Amino acid sequence: MADATASTSKPKKTPAKQAELAAATGSANTSEAKSRFNAALEEAKAGAVALKSEAGERAVAYREQAKGKRDSYVADAKGYGDQAKVKAGELAVEGKKKTSDAISGLANLISETALKIDQQLGEKYGDYARSASRSLQEGAAKLDTKSIDELGEDAREFVRKSPGTAIGIAAVTGFLLARLFRGRSD
Repeated sequence: MADATASTSKPKKTPAKQAELAAATGSANTSEAKSRFNAALEEAKAGAVALKSEAGERAVAYREQAKGKRDSYVADAKGYGDQAKVKAGELAVEGKKKTSDAISGLANLISETALKIDQQLGEKYGDYARSASRSLQEGAAKLDTKSIDELGEDAREFVRKSPGTAIGIAAVTGFLLARLFRGRSD
């Protein structure tokens, strides 16, 4: 029995037709992919430009805000500095007055004891005490008459003329203050 049915099959594409079809389809797909890629690239560039612009605007705003705060802090610091200068000046004048009073009181004490020194040790030593008392009184009077600025300039001049002595005085004063304010560990 011979098979009399005819096969109904599709005609097969030849390799040349397949290559031609693939080339046409691939070229269409490639151009479409290129156009989509270029569109995405342009969109990304536009987004980057927008982000850069926004970042610049924010940076300007933050810079202005920081400048405003800085100016405010500088003004506050100047105000505190001026207040500190005034207070330091007041304390310096008060300290100068107290020091002058203390020196004057010491001079009066030495002057009052000069008579006792005359009687116990001799008139020569009493004269030394009276001379020291006069020197202290004159020093207290000079301290009262000079301003804080003049005293500061005198101190600078003393340090320029004899820096070794100034360092020695500062060291001894520092040592005495440390001993005075040191807490007892007994």
